[in-house]
Amino acid sequence: MAARKISFCLAVAVVAALGVGLLLWKHYEQVPTFVAYVSEEAGTISVIDLRTLKVIRRVQPDDIAPRGIAVTHDGQYLITSNKNTSDVAVFSTPRLRLLRRLHIGHGPEFVKINPAGTRLFATFEPASQREAQGADADSDQEPPAQIASFNVVNWTEGPTSTAGKETEGLEFSRDGKLMLVANEAQDTIGVFDAVSGMHLRDVDLKSYGSRPRGLKVSPQGDEYAVTMEVSGTLLLMDANLNVLKSVPTAAKPYGVAFDRSGERIFVAAAMARKLQVFSRSSLQQLAEVPVGQRCWHFTFTPDDSRLLLACGRSNNIVVIDANSYTPLSTIEGFKLPWGIVTYPRSYGSLGLP
Repeated sequence: MAARKISFCLAVAVVAALGVGLLLWKHYEQVPTFVAYVSEEAGTISVIDLRTLKVIRRVQPDDIAPRGIAVTHDGQYLITSNKNTSDVAVFSTPRLRLLRRLHIGHGPEFVKINPAGTRLFATFEPASQREAQGADADSDQEPPAQIASFNVVNWTEGPTSTAGKETEGLEFSRDGKLMLVANEAQDTIGVFDAVSGMHLRDVDLKSYGSRPRGLKVSPQGDEYAVTMEVSGTLLLMDANLNVLKSVPTAAKPYGVAFDRSGERIFVAAAMARKLQVFSRSSLQQLAEVPVGQRCWHFTFTPDDSRLLLACGRSNNIVVIDANSYTPLSTIEGFKLPWGIVTYPRSYGSLGLP
């Protein structure tokens, strides 16, 4: 009888241990939710709990200086473009474990996943290597930017497209058939077949301003917003990339996004230290909020209630009420934060649609 009791107790203990182990495994391996991921050019990736606005995880992998940042549609992977190592890095999100590095070329800048969630696209600028070596940045011999692509399922390489000079913003038509890029040094929007990578045409914006950087499609897919950094200009374009309206912004606009309804356009005027809000229908300015230094990119929270801005030269994240535009808080302790995205995926300069 005693032996049976001992065996029974041991069995219960084993089952309990397995249960605890399973719970711990689920806790550490499940996809984090209601979080923001921040890329910091100094070499760190940080995770913010959006319920508490506290940093809950930081990793600093070897030889990674992340700029562009994206999260897959299922939230399982985080991707960064790394300016010093000519590659993009793929992390598993539960613990930000580095899984692989995908070589693309010198000067990675922007990463984005297509609307279907099946392919990753990354811009890089071979010319930046020549500039670092003292070559003339405005030389006609400057090599054009490139756009690499990868299959998200197995990370195999797809077509590489040749873009213009200093390609910045990257966007897709809502049906995913077209890929658009902002060629900063050429004052054009390049249009590509998203499947084949074939270049279709360029849209010249010189008569409207100088140096397009931010590029965002509306939630309805019928219009695009473009920021032009040097001239301080916001453009609204139709689905065929005809300019509908143009309005001045504060100094050095970069990140741009529609809200979920598509009624408002938000612009991060980095040099002016302002977040500006415009009516989509009229481009009339609705609000202007003081923020930190060089806030390049921003995101809504998944519930659309707040905005978080990554302010690179202030080394912080500024949090604003998305409806009243009231500053709510500032999260300190970052080093050159560049990009910010959330999971579940939100609207923002690097996020939805």
